Amino acid sequence: MNKVVGSAGEAVLDIPDGATLAVGGFGLCGVPSVLINALLNAGTTDLEVVSNNGGADDWGLGLLLSAKRIRRMISSFLGDNKEFARQYLSGELEVELTPQGTLAERMRAGGAGIAGFFTATGVGTMVADGGLPWRFDEHANVVTKSAPKQTQMFQTRRGIEEFVLEEAIVADFGLVRAWKGDRHGNLVYRSSARNFNPLAAMCGQVTIAEVEKLVEPGELNPNHIHTPGVFVHRVVELTPEQAKDKRIERRTTRRGIA
Repeated sequence: MNKVVGSAGEAVLDIPDGATLAVGGFGLCGVPSVLINALLNAGTTDLEVVSNNGGADDWGLGLLLSAKRIRRMISSFLGDNKEFARQYLSGELEVELTPQGTLAERMRAGGAGIAGFFTATGVGTMVADGGLPWRFDEHANVVTKSAPKQTQMFQTRRGIEEFVLEEAIVADFGLVRAWKGDRHGNLVYRSSARNFNPLAAMCGQVTIAEVEKLVEPGELNPNHIHTPGVFVHRVVELTPEQAKDKRIERRTTRRGIA
């Protein structure tokens, strides 16, 4: 039951080239940056990554993008990552843009063993009708685009409405960052760092968690656990320096009141 491994490098050692990764985080908050750096150092490449966004140019998933280690992204947001946008528009990277709530539910469904679900999000748009550009060539021509999705009418409180079928996501590996975790893999996230982390943990067939504070089994209040240990296979304890390395996406200040 002791799922703690000695280092981040050891934890990601068996992630092969071509693997699909579900990665927690939102913007720069709650990103498993130490595990991502370990993958970068390992030289792992040709990855398909499921994550809300691609990190920053010089941090998080942005490091893997800059090193050309990612083949395909399933994301909701390009953000301020100029390299992410450049690779997508130049045909170097395939990107499946997915509505944020739909992406979250696709990951949750994968972890819950649900093959797919119907949602109203995207009905009447290219999300449902197909044609979203997934890959361009070097001349900005669309060479790969999304296919039409199945739709169906359902009776709702507002009457009969149309819904679109979305398939669940199951990743080979899930990478997450938690505030606290115990040796059994039970995890607690802090505030907004909770974001996509529980979902990435659920949909990974093998989930690896980096934790800022490692505690012993029984120390976590069961009512406060966000990800039960059944979803987690490996735990990496961060050093104090690694735990403190947290980026601020946009620093905003105001003048003091005179």
